[in-house]
Amino acid sequence: MAAIDFPVGLPLPLRSGYDVNHASPLMRSEMQSGRARQRRRYTSVPSLASVSWIFSQSEAQFFEAWFRWQLADGTEWFNARVRTPMGLMAYECRFAEMYAGPQLVGVDRWQVQAQLELRDRPTLPPGYDIVQSLVLQSAIFDQAINREWPT
Repeated sequence: MAAIDFPVGLPLPLRSGYDVNHASPLMRSEMQSGRARQRRRYTSVPSLASVSWIFSQSEAQFFEAWFRWQLADGTEWFNARVRTPMGLMAYECRFAEMYAGPQLVGVDRWQVQAQLELRDRPTLPPGYDIVQSLVLQSAIFDQAINREWPT
């Protein structure tokens, strides 16, 4: 099946109320001594992003049709640009449940709220510690390259 993309003409999610939470990869067993044993249960766990959009009337119509027909009422995975600590990047997502709304806000704007499941937890790849100083100082490198780099 061909990859489904979030529609290009629709806006990015709002920053207000936006958050990303990770499913726990841990398993914890309480012992009689009062201590606990903890171990990794899974290596691949999803993240959930709480998002909301403000759509015009025509955007809301298009979003609802896309959700119903293209995503089979939200059951299909799709590619969407989502902001995480890794930056604004494309992630493979699906709706974790039915979206809330559309709710009329203002004269002709519609708000839709949803929870998106990101297939993989967004993190740096293994071996990130080798370039720790580059990662922690990436803002300085970004400014230097974009401001000082010859065009």
